[in-house]
Amino acid sequence: MRMRLVPLVSAALVLSVSGPSFSQEWVEFASQEERITCLFPTQPKVTETAWASEYGAVLPARVYSATQGQNRYSLTVVDYNPVERLLVEKSKSCPAGAETCQGIGDWGLGYWKNDVRGAIVYATSKFLQRDVKVTHLMWNSQQMVQGQELQLTNNADQSRTWVSIYMHENRLIILEATVPKGYPPPALFTQSLSWLDESGRGIRYSTIYVNAPDVPKPSVRGAAPPNPVGAGGGGQVR
Repeated sequence: MRMRLVPLVSAALVLSVSGPSFSQEWVEFASQEERITCLFPTQPKVTETAWASEYGAVLPARVYSATQGQNRYSLTVVDYNPVERLLVEKSKSCPAGAETCQGIGDWGLGYWKNDVRGAIVYATSKFLQRDVKVTHLMWNSQQMVQGQELQLTNNADQSRTWVSIYMHENRLIILEATVPKGYPPPALFTQSLSWLDESGRGIRYSTIYVNAPDVPKPSVRGAAPPNPVGAGGGGQVR
């Protein structure tokens, strides 16, 4: 992992994305292992954790988190690469005749293929179970990688949460930023995500990237360009 300071060039830009505490540099978090880069207001804290998938695989995960005043930012990365092995093994002890035991080609033993296909939808459902009002829900893409975007209002304190969820190289990526009522959208964080290849170089695909067992990976168009606020995925800020 590496970090470098990223100065905010325009005072107007800073005011639009950072809230009252805007006179600071952000840091560029980059992880070749996770194949991503992202901006944080400070160096994020790293927490090792686990993620229970929709079909019962317990997968390794990391949460990178930081705060800026009352603003909270987190980036969760879940490694779905072990899911085939785990759910195939689990299927060996399922009840005789159950679909998860039958090895249906489109689903895979233990439904591991559906677990990968549905990872973004499953992660989205987790946020919908909270005590929140959904103010916006949309399909989105970031640097040509497809995903889902949510905007939520907390029913308890009226704080607002922006969530972006993507799947790349069998890694589920969840960006979550929460700001108090009346604060500007955390666009500098939510729209800064970019992808890295196996050598740690920035990439952008030639067509939309869909992470699924039976969908071929598109060709790479070249190095990903710098990603100014509002330019990465075409997502809306409301």
